[in-house]
Amino acid sequence: MQLKELASQLTLSRILGDGETVFTGIQTDSRKVQPGDLFLCISGLVTDGHHYAAKAVEMGAAALVVEHDVDVDIPKLVVKDSRYAMAVIANHFYNYPSREMKVIGVTGTNGKTTSTFLIDAILSDQGLRTGLMGTIRMKIGSTVTDMERTTLEAVDLQKNLRLMADAGTDYCIMEVSSHALDLGRVKGCRFRTGIFTNLTQDHLDYHETMEEYKAAKGLLFSRLGNEFSRDPDEHQFTVLNVDDAASGYYAKQTSSQVITYGIDHDADVSAQQIEITSKGTKFRCATFCGTVDIQMKLVGKFNVYNALAAITAALLEGISLEAVKKSLEAIDAVDGRMEVVNAGQPFLVLVDYAHTPDGLENALSTIKQFAKGRIYCVFGCGGDRDRTKRPLMGKVTASYSDYMYVTSDNPRSEDPERILQDIVPGIEQAGLQTDRYELVVDRREAIQKAVAQATPDDVVLIAGKGHETYQEIMGVRHDFDDREVAKEAIRGRYRD
Repeated sequence: MQLKELASQLTLSRILGDGETVFTGIQTDSRKVQPGDLFLCISGLVTDGHHYAAKAVEMGAAALVVEHDVDVDIPKLVVKDSRYAMAVIANHFYNYPSREMKVIGVTGTNGKTTSTFLIDAILSDQGLRTGLMGTIRMKIGSTVTDMERTTLEAVDLQKNLRLMADAGTDYCIMEVSSHALDLGRVKGCRFRTGIFTNLTQDHLDYHETMEEYKAAKGLLFSRLGNEFSRDPDEHQFTVLNVDDAASGYYAKQTSSQVITYGIDHDADVSAQQIEITSKGTKFRCATFCGTVDIQMKLVGKFNVYNALAAITAALLEGISLEAVKKSLEAIDAVDGRMEVVNAGQPFLVLVDYAHTPDGLENALSTIKQFAKGRIYCVFGCGGDRDRTKRPLMGKVTASYSDYMYVTSDNPRSEDPERILQDIVPGIEQAGLQTDRYELVVDRREAIQKAVAQATPDDVVLIAGKGHETYQEIMGVRHDFDDREVAKEAIRGRYRD
């Protein structure tokens, strides 16, 4: 593609140098530039891509996109906002792939991963070709790769959507983070359906206030339905959890058709007669397409909400309620989401990704409903993230646990001891006595202690990391999987 073709897509851009310069790929990381690539100089949160222009040229870049001139001798496209230009350029270069499939986006504080997995399973069971993008993994055809962030930058996002389109994908189910929406990573994507799970405190290190956090997520819904069509395949939908107060705000933001789901308030898709055990969850689902009883292997009221979101999305695609029921009942688990760890022990061990106050309360309140013995909780808080939620997580955990091991999550560049001390005020506020909790910086040791303490009928919840297979300490990622560490601890205890 020629540089001047990109210039035609950005009205106020101007070319310095030869506009007929051809580029064959796009990069935002100078270390990944291949000869012939276009390098985008993005003014980021941590670093400024303009500082790496010379490095990109050294690596063989054919041209640059910049916000101001830089001292390198190759053609440049000067734009007002390189981050916005990145979305425009990526969509155009990869030929608008989201228009060749139906994209279902899921946003919210908790439940995004499980909801996308459930939707993917239901659609796949109907013989539809699906792609998946989210916190755990990306699926394109039969190829599955791990993900490093919930929602990719615009260039990588559009590149992978193009791969999905070329593979004949019918649906892409995508987790859409508040960061991605605020930073414009999904600009240009055409969403068929936007789904809202819930809004609770998280990411205030970035958004600063809950109002800003709520507004960022609203960007997904404000872009839906601004153009109506007589073709049903062109219709767009906003699916909202009516039990969350933010839904009223999002309903006003969108021009698309609004479909609601919920448990505690009247909704278009609702759950009644909920029964939760350690083996699964049963509920009656009343919908605009009929009523059905569902017995899931997934545990907890929060998973009922996730199921309702998935059911609503599937019904909007014309899938029968009976087919949806069959799919949901066949799903055993989602990686790191209330995942059972079984190494022959006489007590229940669960690993969950809960890393917010609300997420922890969802997991622990669910366990409280079926636990016959004591509840042990191993948890921590991530470093370099929202410090204000640390005491809140301590308070929630103390309110439901019989014994707590406060430990490291991903400390990143922070002192892990300091993170633990930030959690303690919440524990004290909940009134938990000092003989019922312990600060253990080493996460492996904390898991081992919890496993050593548990007896038959007890439940051990290891929270915070879920599916993750690493622990980040001082910028270094170490191999660490809560599930494997728990199994080692169990085997060690019973081998001894």
